[in-house]
Amino acid sequence: MAEVTETVEKQVKQREPLFSKKNRKLITDPLDDSNPITVQVLGICSALAITVKLYPALVMSLSVIFVMGAGNVIISLLRNLIPNRIRIIVQLVVVASLVILVDQVLKAFVYDISKELSVFVGLIITNCIIMGRFEAFALANGPWKSFLDGMGNAFGYAWILIAVAFFRELLGSGTLFGYPVLEKIGVYSVGYENNGLMLLPPMALITVGIIIWVQRARNTKLIEEN
Repeated sequence: MAEVTETVEKQVKQREPLFSKKNRKLITDPLDDSNPITVQVLGICSALAITVKLYPALVMSLSVIFVMGAGNVIISLLRNLIPNRIRIIVQLVVVASLVILVDQVLKAFVYDISKELSVFVGLIITNCIIMGRFEAFALANGPWKSFLDGMGNAFGYAWILIAVAFFRELLGSGTLFGYPVLEKIGVYSVGYENNGLMLLPPMALITVGIIIWVQRARNTKLIEEN
């Protein structure tokens, strides 16, 4: 009896803390060194399409955070029950169900933003980041690690979207969340005019490119060898 108790105590001591260094890296790495947009170049379409204003970018980011966090946990819980040959179908059903839920909530509470986001909420279903994390991580790890991985990648996606939208709205419209920032601080009085080029889709790609350049200049390990 004493031996059994000692074994149980050892197992408890050896149990990994919820926020161990390894688990924290699941959240922090996608914010920088493994960012899904700037390093893995995934899910870039929405970064180009819905970043003219901050508010839609923020709503899109929150939607992806919910879908990735919940989806990773669900797939992880079902991982031992999903036959290998239909795993992609199951993943699509899970993410589609979550996206439909998000879409209905947006239509109910922020209908104008839902209209502005248009088809891009539905396209979360085919977002490469989400399906990639389901396949590469959630199917092979427990719910807690899968949740952290989902949150990390979703936050990595979100901060890029918000950063791009910040500069595009500020420089293109002179506003942030619709508030006239440049007018209030007197920038127009010194001759600045809103840069309409920032509102065009190519500038989203250029802004992402600048973020990628800064990121690689700061961390040369991310530079790919030719």
